[in-house]
Amino acid sequence: MVRDVKSIISQMTLKEKAGMCSGADLWHLKGLERLQIPSVMVSDGPHGLRKQTGKGDHLGINDSIKAVCYPAACAAAASFDKDLLYRMGETLGRECQAEDVSVLLGPGVNIKRSPLCGRNFEYYSEDPYLTGELASNYVKGVQNLNVGTSLKHFAANNQEERRMSISAEVDEQTLREIYFPAFEKVIKDAKPWSVMCSYNRINGEYASENRWLLTEVLRKEWGFDGFVISDWGAVNDRVKGVEAGLDLEMPGSNGMTDMQIIAAVKDGRLSEDDLNIAVERILNKIFIFIDGRREEVFYYKEDQETAVRIETESAVLLKNEDVLPLSREQDVVFIGEFAEKPRFQGGGSSHINAYKVTSALEAAGNVTYVKGFLADGTAKDEEEQASLMEAAVEAAQKADVAVIFAGLPDSYEAEGYDRTHMRLPKEQDKTILAVSKVQKNVIVVLHNGSPIEMPWVTNVKGILEMYLGGQGVGEAAVRLLYGESNPCGRLAETFPLRLQDTPAYLSFPGNGHTVSYREGIFVGYRYYDKKEMNVLFPFGYGLSYTTFAYSDLNVSKTSMKDTEEVMVMVNVKNTGTRPGKEVIQLYVSNQTGMVERPVRELKGFEKVFLEPGEEKTVRFVLGKRAFAVYQQELGDWYCASGNYNIEIGRSSREIVLSELVSVESTKELPFVVTMNTVVGELLHHPRTRQAGEQLKDDILKALCGGSKQPKDEKDRKVMEQMVDNSPIRSLRSFCGKTDEELIRLIKTMNQ
Repeated sequence: MVRDVKSIISQMTLKEKAGMCSGADLWHLKGLERLQIPSVMVSDGPHGLRKQTGKGDHLGINDSIKAVCYPAACAAAASFDKDLLYRMGETLGRECQAEDVSVLLGPGVNIKRSPLCGRNFEYYSEDPYLTGELASNYVKGVQNLNVGTSLKHFAANNQEERRMSISAEVDEQTLREIYFPAFEKVIKDAKPWSVMCSYNRINGEYASENRWLLTEVLRKEWGFDGFVISDWGAVNDRVKGVEAGLDLEMPGSNGMTDMQIIAAVKDGRLSEDDLNIAVERILNKIFIFIDGRREEVFYYKEDQETAVRIETESAVLLKNEDVLPLSREQDVVFIGEFAEKPRFQGGGSSHINAYKVTSALEAAGNVTYVKGFLADGTAKDEEEQASLMEAAVEAAQKADVAVIFAGLPDSYEAEGYDRTHMRLPKEQDKTILAVSKVQKNVIVVLHNGSPIEMPWVTNVKGILEMYLGGQGVGEAAVRLLYGESNPCGRLAETFPLRLQDTPAYLSFPGNGHTVSYREGIFVGYRYYDKKEMNVLFPFGYGLSYTTFAYSDLNVSKTSMKDTEEVMVMVNVKNTGTRPGKEVIQLYVSNQTGMVERPVRELKGFEKVFLEPGEEKTVRFVLGKRAFAVYQQELGDWYCASGNYNIEIGRSSREIVLSELVSVESTKELPFVVTMNTVVGELLHHPRTRQAGEQLKDDILKALCGGSKQPKDEKDRKVMEQMVDNSPIRSLRSFCGKTDEELIRLIKTMNQ
């Protein structure tokens, strides 16, 4: 149906237009019956449908409808599988249509700055490229069913502590290279219906009234054409919000902010045209949903199996010393209450009322089970815990293999607060160590939303990271443990050895008013790899029950301009005895001499299925952004001329093949020469290199009594270093140049 939205808006009163810009209640947008505008519903996600039909809340406290809980983003990201994320989104879109939900609030693409962020389980990765690729496919899947998504939380929402008021103090390069790219990718590639602005301030200004963020970057630069919705209760100044580009306030304020908008229009502080544009953006998407309504059914049983398959593809095998897969003939004991009561999701607004949860104990069938420790860590006293551990040790002694189901209790990580440490409950660590003393074959299965410390890592033979794997986590764990499925997940975040090693350790979560992003672009593996720091498990890491070999890395060109693309091809072969999937990771390493750059950055990945002995060619295409850095002086992306290594790796720490490519920049960085410009800067810029070389010779001659070089090699190196660091004004002292001569020289170099 073709609708003239502008004509509809022209028929609205000022009060009606202001009213359209705030929610009717927690989950519904306002309708307008006389103009045939229906009230539509939005619902929390992103890994399930949290539709509330009774008394609503936005923190996951009250019950919602029965729905299927899929793996949280922390798990789904470990799949490194774009097609899988599309299918997950498409399934959720169908469920939204079945339940008459117009917009699913997600995905969350905030970067995992610190493992302590209480909401990390809802976010994909520490890496912006991986996050953007996966989220784009998820959004495309949902919106293929004419259901909208709300990309969140824009921007720099990387902690829960004081999230509604804290100011993230972060420079533009860091925003552009780390915290913006996932949003940019999804907006340009998948075109989400809406973007949710974050609670926090960014460099002192609330995201909800930040025009640079919501209009200049989001709309003008990236071409976003949907509506911006506030996080629930994120509005500070409603009138400033409309001016900045915040279209919809949720959940509304009982008409109070509507009246503020009306008053601002009447007294000229707010243009009615700005208000009309906000209403138009909202109505455009409402009508897409209304006109695209379709009869769909919530297939609980089939969607349960989808949840299991996604989790099976997402779990990461972290350690395997010839102990996995298990055999049905082995005498296996399951230890830990998580085997009976799995922790499969986080707390807060994404909490799903799962219609069915199958535990690993139920899925495994014929195994012995002892609690060992309680899932919620609430043993009433030390005596009870000692008794539980004693039973676990006794059962482990009698078995062939002990599988310990460990993890973080619900109270350890949730929306609204951050973790204070990376440890498991001490009872779990003690039990794992105690069991490992009497049983040589110990496997730990983990249920957690973010990295943990593992003081027992060398004491066990197997570690299977399930993350928060949705309601099918128990079935998926058993399929993987017994080899019915081959593990193929890879870590989407680094597991550090300890909290003190993390990049933001000294500045997270700030002083209550501000939080300084002092680590800049060095987040996650970019930090650990630059520092050559030992980690527990690196980014991109994961094991399989088969083996893979890489060969024949080829690039379509070894020299290119930054306006061109290069195709990268590599062969991968299954050299083992089982079918399996391998994640091929492509990194780019800047070799141009730019000092403050990561060792390497992920710029491509593909997941391929291979039968034993099968070989496939994987292709990547790299353009300018794969090599570029953000230059604030230029206000744009810039490729430094020079060499770049194209690297194929199994993780950020295991590079198996590499090829050098030379890139020529077609842009020149702004460079203004002043009296305080040093000679080394002149030598590094093509426009001033010749003049810089002459100045270097002049200073060296002056310092060496007429000779260009000192006789001693050590003296030469010291002298050259000193000259490179000498400002132009130093020629007054060393070479007797006058200010007039230097001013003429500077003017010539700036032309």
